[in-house]
Amino acid sequence: MRLRCAVLDDFQSVATTVVDWSPVTDDVEVVTFPEHFGTEDELVAVLADFDIAVTLRERVPFPATVFARLPRLKLLVASGMRNSVIDFAAAEQHGVTVCGTASSSTPPVELTWALLLGLARGIVPESTALRTGGPWQSTVGADLHGRRLGLLGLGKIGSRVAQIGLAFGMDVVAWSQNLTKERADEVGTGLAASKEELLETSDFVSVHLALSDRTRGLLGAAELGLMRPAGYLINTSRAAIVDQDALLAALRDGTIAGAGVDVFDVEPLPADHPMRTAPRLLATPHLGYVTRDNYRTYYGHAVEDIKAFLAGSPVRRLG
Repeated sequence: MRLRCAVLDDFQSVATTVVDWSPVTDDVEVVTFPEHFGTEDELVAVLADFDIAVTLRERVPFPATVFARLPRLKLLVASGMRNSVIDFAAAEQHGVTVCGTASSSTPPVELTWALLLGLARGIVPESTALRTGGPWQSTVGADLHGRRLGLLGLGKIGSRVAQIGLAFGMDVVAWSQNLTKERADEVGTGLAASKEELLETSDFVSVHLALSDRTRGLLGAAELGLMRPAGYLINTSRAAIVDQDALLAALRDGTIAGAGVDVFDVEPLPADHPMRTAPRLLATPHLGYVTRDNYRTYYGHAVEDIKAFLAGSPVRRLG
């Protein structure tokens, strides 16, 4: 009898078409789910009859209680090589192998700039007005050339965002708790003396930090209050790095000119979530990783992970 594999959160229904699953379909029945299962009970009910699950990024938590309720599950494939919502010790305890995939940093870099440019030039309101008979020109764009771009984090993604900012002729500075002048010099950016200085002096602030105990709530009401009234905040990293209530208050009060956000405290966003109606906000539904090439990598490696697991030699193991 063939094993059963559940592919979760296939929102666009493309998981089985962007790559060839035939290397495993003789032994595995693949079932995709375009809907999101938001509770543990829903997830367990769906996965009860599956041996393998493929999960997208960190949207679906797999705590110890889930593994305890899924005795049939033997392989969990997570896109990317880092995942903060899987209890790896519990997976091992319950005999579940966890494998990952490669992931490109290019898509979130590009989306960061899509959000930044969309905010700076009022792309959404101007396009909407043009298509609906609204006013001809109603916004005045913010310039990039000669303005300061402040980056919180200068890792793989932040450094590439910096290079594009430099190409626009921006003054790029960066800060993080462990960032050194040598690293900033290597990328070609300035090093802000402090988080506060970066916030006070930047026209655009973009977040590129991993979520940890040190970065959770890094930007709260006090920090957002340091930003320039004409400043913009971009967050394509993790929602919890920015206090969500403080961000909503800053947008409603006009403390900052606007924000571009791709990550949220609850995903998918509930229909009545205040982020859906917040003013001065350009928001996208966590599209940072969603590109055709990245999906080819995710699902192509998922097929490889499943094939290797069936052969008794798992690859790209996590935990």
